[in-house]
Amino acid sequence: MTDPTVLPQDLLPSSRKLAKLTAIALLVAAVLLVTVVLPAEYGVDPTGLGTRLGLTALSTGTASTGNAETPATRVAESSLEPSAGSPLTAVWKSPTPYRNDVQTVTLAPNQGIEVKARMKAGERFMFSWKAEGGAVSVDMHGEKLQAAQDEFTSYWKGRDQTEAHGQFQAPFDGTHGWYWRNRGQTPVTITVQTSGFYEKLYRL
Repeated sequence: MTDPTVLPQDLLPSSRKLAKLTAIALLVAAVLLVTVVLPAEYGVDPTGLGTRLGLTALSTGTASTGNAETPATRVAESSLEPSAGSPLTAVWKSPTPYRNDVQTVTLAPNQGIEVKARMKAGERFMFSWKAEGGAVSVDMHGEKLQAAQDEFTSYWKGRDQTEAHGQFQAPFDGTHGWYWRNRGQTPVTITVQTSGFYEKLYRL
């Protein structure tokens, strides 16, 4: 009686055929390794086919996934410093109390006057000033503490100005403010309002 689990000898592949099939399988595996596995897993693309197929992107984590974030994207974002205006920098705190001030000065023809705020670096205020009776020349500037005479930094200069509004942040410890000069023939009255964080506002 013939054992049904044993194939007849003439149905079994020969050793030569087995060797040929093994060689073909190894060749296919080698081709897949070079063209698919190496580009996708390690970014190695000796044939250039992986790049054309977009497989090398998989090794760097930059493959497109629609709207979903990749881990590489999340890591990159978490390592960034907070940008200006982001929720992480929305609150600015000052050890200096908030205050409001108003100064009114009258300039005779060809007269100049300064109004300054004493501030620490980083402190800031909102300002608004208006000239009545004529236009003036203005130099908004600041001096460092214990600066030499005539040593200052100009932030903004203008001629024939009648008003200005904005925000200022002190770049260094010192005094910061305005110098106005009346170059007209009639008196000019300037009213300046400030609100923010600084030690005091005063006229020189």
